[in-house]
Amino acid sequence: MKRRDVIKASFAASAAGVLPIVAWAHHGWSSFDQDRPIYVEGKVVKVVWQNPHSELVIEVPAGLKLPAELAQRSLPAQTAPVDGKALLAKTVVPNRKDKRWEVELAPLTRLEAWKVAEIKPGASVAMVGFTFTAEKGEAIVRAEYLFVDGKTYGLRSSPA
Repeated sequence: MKRRDVIKASFAASAAGVLPIVAWAHHGWSSFDQDRPIYVEGKVVKVVWQNPHSELVIEVPAGLKLPAELAQRSLPAQTAPVDGKALLAKTVVPNRKDKRWEVELAPLTRLEAWKVAEIKPGASVAMVGFTFTAEKGEAIVRAEYLFVDGKTYGLRSSPA
């Protein structure tokens, strides 16, 4: 069963009063390797703009490379506790060569606080985030920083 299917099933279970399953599915970030940030970019092919987390499916170009200036990009001040500069400095491209990646963004309330306009299919986006330990399982990245339309959003925190 795909991780996404487990989460959807958990919401159905929640409606029936089985709350512990929702907590397990929604807070399953421990399987993401937070010591190895990855960079992905591409064209958005699918958008789910809803809670608990907005999601994108992006088509990644062949031969994906890190942007030369990635480590020097300006980051929002309120993300300083995450040590964003160190995170960008150790970011790598994924080892796996999937053409499509699912991207998990922040909840809608945080995206609205950042004033992130709803991303539409066809848009170009990039992000630094985390995928599963040893890149096992599905091609999913939990976005830490979202780069869209020349702006950088720190999705772990709200704007100051």
